[in-house]
Amino acid sequence: MAVIHHTTLKPTKLELLTSWLPTRPWYRDGAGEPKLAKAGGFRLDDPEGEVGIEFIVVTDTSTTQPTTYLVPLTYRGAPLDGAEHALVGTMEHGVLGRRWVYDGLHDRVLTAQLLALIDGRVQAQAQSISDTPDRDVTRSYAGGDHLRTDPTTATTDNQDGTELTTPHGVTLHVHRALRPAPDGPSLPPQGTTGHVAGAWDLPDGTRAQGLFAVLRPTP
Repeated sequence: MAVIHHTTLKPTKLELLTSWLPTRPWYRDGAGEPKLAKAGGFRLDDPEGEVGIEFIVVTDTSTTQPTTYLVPLTYRGAPLDGAEHALVGTMEHGVLGRRWVYDGLHDRVLTAQLLALIDGRVQAQAQSISDTPDRDVTRSYAGGDHLRTDPTTATTDNQDGTELTTPHGVTLHVHRALRPAPDGPSLPPQGTTGHVAGAWDLPDGTRAQGLFAVLRPTP
């Protein structure tokens, strides 16, 4: 299990995301600088113990209608070859030193573990507490053994989110702008073969639930 270090970060995660989010095709809040607040998230473990994997949820309150975003991140102790386009920035970690922060949906370590989560082979972990499962994160999969083979994916960002297409006939759509489900997420959503859902805090202090990602047959 990953050990959570409660230490200093320079710049902070929110400071990195403030400059990075407006450069994304799925960013919805215009040209102004975001005003971000942490709203939730969870972690996954890297089997090799080298890469930090975090799914951070942040809410931009800079407009009259706040938007909540899901941002999967990986934290590495050295640059990831060939992933310059996915670099969010670098930070100084009070314990681990310099960390390279990447958009995790372009990092094979994260995508492999995300597919393993959907398949039920790994469990979501609490964002800020070591060795503690996150019971708010749910998943389902009804698609056979496809996710147990080579997890190589092609990643495409667009206005609706991020698409991960596998070589085995399934595409994972990751929602970047989150929407609360009035009665909680369906299990599984109609027309899909798998999903991940979770919870986050709304600006008014209430708790919301909704879909993070859905898995469908590739058209």
